Amino acid sequence: MVGLDAPGKTTILYKLKLGEVVTTIPTIGFNVETISFNSRNWTVWDVGGPDKIRPLWRHYYQNTSAAIFVIDSNDRDRIEEAIFEWRRLTTSPELIGVPC
Repeated sequence: MVGLDAPGKTTILYKLKLGEVVTTIPTIGFNVETISFNSRNWTVWDVGGPDKIRPLWRHYYQNTSAAIFVIDSNDRDRIEEAIFEWRRLTTSPELIGVPC
């Protein structure tokens, strides 16, 4: 799970894991949790989104079953930046054939 910094990736991860909204701090690096969804266990990597970390995202793509890109729809000032990063994600050679 990737996206710009502060769209709610960590909040989503822990809502799925714990069933409740928890207070979070900005992610430096990543959070990883196993969640149960639709009778399956999923390992979800929540990777930090600051611009200096984004070039490292590709190192998390290995053995990926799906990619989730989180956008803060209220942050209209950064929509173009989010679209640019989403396009970079969806055209990454490591993710060919992976649902995004």
